[in-house]
Amino acid sequence: MALWPLRDSFFPINKIGVDLGTANTLVYVEGEGIVLNEPSVVAVRRNSGEPEAIGLDAKRMLGRTPSGIEAVRPLKDGVIADVDITELMLRRFLKQVTANRVFKMRPIVVVGVPSGITELERRAVRSSAHAAGAKEVYMVSEPMAAAIGVGLPVETPTGNMVIDIGGGTTEIAVIALSGIVADTSIRVGGDELDSSIVEFLRKNYNLLIGEPTAEAIKIQIGSAYPSDDEKEMMVKGRDLVSGIPKTVRVHSAEVRECLQETIQHVVGAVRKALEITPPELASDIVDRGIIMTGGGGLVRGLDTLLQEETGLPIHLDEEPLTCVVRGCGKILDEIERYRGVLAA
Repeated sequence: MALWPLRDSFFPINKIGVDLGTANTLVYVEGEGIVLNEPSVVAVRRNSGEPEAIGLDAKRMLGRTPSGIEAVRPLKDGVIADVDITELMLRRFLKQVTANRVFKMRPIVVVGVPSGITELERRAVRSSAHAAGAKEVYMVSEPMAAAIGVGLPVETPTGNMVIDIGGGTTEIAVIALSGIVADTSIRVGGDELDSSIVEFLRKNYNLLIGEPTAEAIKIQIGSAYPSDDEKEMMVKGRDLVSGIPKTVRVHSAEVRECLQETIQHVVGAVRKALEITPPELASDIVDRGIIMTGGGGLVRGLDTLLQEETGLPIHLDEEPLTCVVRGCGKILDEIERYRGVLAA
């Protein structure tokens, strides 16, 4: 029995893929590619709960809002922390995508979700997509979607290993025959790296900074492995002793040092996943290497560090931020091929 009616020339079916991420939400539309990439942030009025801004406009408000407005990230550590706000955000994004497009039929939506999502969170995703006008809603785990997005043959008996480092979680999965054979998931990702930078500057420089500044430091001078191209950066914040604004000079070696504890959690999770991988699939991974996806994979030298720690080739995708949503798009394009990876 088919998941949905087969397409024909008289009743075209429109399809939408969504990567509902802790840091960013991306939307793919059939025939157009990725049409939306917005931060998963919502600014709401405290007294009424009404949204003031969603996406990039809301992210610009982080750490800058007056008392009457709160900028929140409804997904925390890879799970939905605020079901109502998440539903509101997803509904707004989907309506934003569908508003300027003519759909002859209500669209079918495939959403990439964390592998440890609860039934309550599944219902929230399902109801928000239906509220935005979806005809059918299907979900796929993010490591599986990422593997499909980078072009791995997930439906074959060959073992494929993926490390997906997102904003809130790192998910490692060994995939074969359209299923996850061995997986490890830890609540460590890009957000945890940002928190490490905030704590480092507070302890060593008595400087208080916000999340956006910590993220900028991570992107500009953060690294996981020493390189010849060491950098410095001027960081502005508030002095914890005097209470007045001040600027300090931070070196990339210091940032690398403060990130090591968090990065070692990722290394440990990769080792754990390799330990529970069946021997036959492990031999495939030795031959093929490990694919790294997700925004966290962009930390300089992380692939080199993991390669040194595991002794296996690490391949970072050219566009790691979009792997999951690209995978959702490929599933929609070849629905019969990837039927086994979907959950209603």
